[in-house]
Amino acid sequence: MNKKQAQKAFTLAELLITLSVIGLVAILTIPTMIENHQQKAWNTASTVFERKLEEALKSMNTQETLAGHANTLDFVNELSKHIKINKICKNDNLMSCFEDKGTWNVLDVATKQEKDFTFLFSDKQNASDLGQDWNTEVIGLQFANGITGLLAYNPICVANPYSNQFTGRDCIALIYDTSAFKKPNTFSKDIRSINTLVNECTIKLNGKCLSAPFYPLPVSKAECEDLKMNGYGIEDCLYENDYWAGAVKICGGTRKMPSMNDIYTYLAPYLYDADSIYNDVLYLNYDKVSKLGLNFTEGNTFTLATGSEWSGSSAFSFVFDPSFGPVISRTSYIGRNNSTFQALCFIEQ
Repeated sequence: MNKKQAQKAFTLAELLITLSVIGLVAILTIPTMIENHQQKAWNTASTVFERKLEEALKSMNTQETLAGHANTLDFVNELSKHIKINKICKNDNLMSCFEDKGTWNVLDVATKQEKDFTFLFSDKQNASDLGQDWNTEVIGLQFANGITGLLAYNPICVANPYSNQFTGRDCIALIYDTSAFKKPNTFSKDIRSINTLVNECTIKLNGKCLSAPFYPLPVSKAECEDLKMNGYGIEDCLYENDYWAGAVKICGGTRKMPSMNDIYTYLAPYLYDADSIYNDVLYLNYDKVSKLGLNFTEGNTFTLATGSEWSGSSAFSFVFDPSFGPVISRTSYIGRNNSTFQALCFIEQ
């Protein structure tokens, strides 16, 4: 009996090997688990904050206090009546409210390699530094929920107090940090943005640099016609609120926006994990989507506009659904007066 029991027992060498394997698996998996948990926490904080901010802007819109402010500080003083703000930092003291340095996570889609580089938030002094030509200053904020931000106001924004769909986002450009002065201070992780185009390389697509994704602001029909006449690549103008032409304006022309082929050939296969098809279905990788700074509601679609125009009323776009068949081929025509699509710009390296 003792001999049989001895035969069933593990040797010291076997125990050490087993413990080594367990330790190695832990070393490989725990950091990924922690990173995924942290990413979800940032995403949740961002979703909650943007919902509360939108509620505040809608409340201001209903009370007719959203539009008509001469500068950003006047707007922020009114905003503080609708969402709790613990501290307001004027333009000459922004870094008392926001981290001075941040990082961009540059992703090369072809090689799937990432590289961080550092830049200064202290350079973001005016609306133009956030990609908007509003001629207003940036103000620093510390919200009661711990989120910090750099905000610029659009003094010519137009309110619509009788619309339940009006969000007020057209009136602001905002960079915010869901973890305040804590690390990592990295765009698309704890740092997010609304209506901003920070001219930095965040995605490398087929060897070319793309800006961070953004929601374009609309231009009027007259502004669209002016862009058309000045070589921006626009063929026709129909709408008084043309969001696609607004994206063209920010990018500097249709040639500086990705084509449908750019998105279809390079970006979509990366976001859909095209090398790991399961049951002939491609599933959208939301961690990758989030890392690129694209806004989405999990389970729903989101849309990227291209520089290709369908007509004066529509433009070609790529619709990202949660899942596809084995072939990525979802193209669509987005109404140029549609405010829900996102855009990207090619920029100089």
